[in-house]
Amino acid sequence: MVIKIAPSILAADFTRLGEEVSLLEKGGADMVHIDVMDGHYVPNLSFGPMVVKAIRPLTNIPFDVHLMMDNPMEFVDEFIEAGADSITVHAEVLPHLHRSLTYIKNKGIQAAFALNPSTPLCVLDYVLQDVDMILLMSVNPGFGGQEFIPGMLQKISELKERLFKANSNAIIQVDGGISLKNIRQVTEAGADCLVAGSSVFSTSDPAAMIRLLRDAGSK
Repeated sequence: MVIKIAPSILAADFTRLGEEVSLLEKGGADMVHIDVMDGHYVPNLSFGPMVVKAIRPLTNIPFDVHLMMDNPMEFVDEFIEAGADSITVHAEVLPHLHRSLTYIKNKGIQAAFALNPSTPLCVLDYVLQDVDMILLMSVNPGFGGQEFIPGMLQKISELKERLFKANSNAIIQVDGGISLKNIRQVTEAGADCLVAGSSVFSTSDPAAMIRLLRDAGSK
């Protein structure tokens, strides 16, 4: 199985963001992962819909928008209008998961839920058949360049089993500390899509690194 690679532009050089996005296309990235941070839910700020809209004409790669926010549903429409192809919202901040999932899917795009490292998988038990993707954070969200938390390998495996039992077609995305050193372990545990930020953009050839990560992680 060939895994998907979703480079996170949070780690890109913002002074040449357009060029960086072009490099992702050159490397065959499957998605552009866009981390939106509000300074409340996570201790950092990143960017909003205007940035998404500005880079949307530069590539046809799907935009995978990850809303790390206290009030994500208030901004879903703006990000869809800006060009998002999928929206990921954190289950920890949403009291009505099914309502949020339905709202996003009814907009004609993919809907995903994210779980922080300490959030149990059971919070998603009754929406597994309807969600398109589940993002497991393998670091605590808010900053790039963190180390992968080893205990998340078991969580990935457990989610894979839950999806199988629920007859769900949702894919498992993993975000945080992904590198050539651990990507095979992560995909063998059950991940289908890997978010990679620092490991891609800290190299002299991001396009080549995308290809290396895909080859290293494919099953």
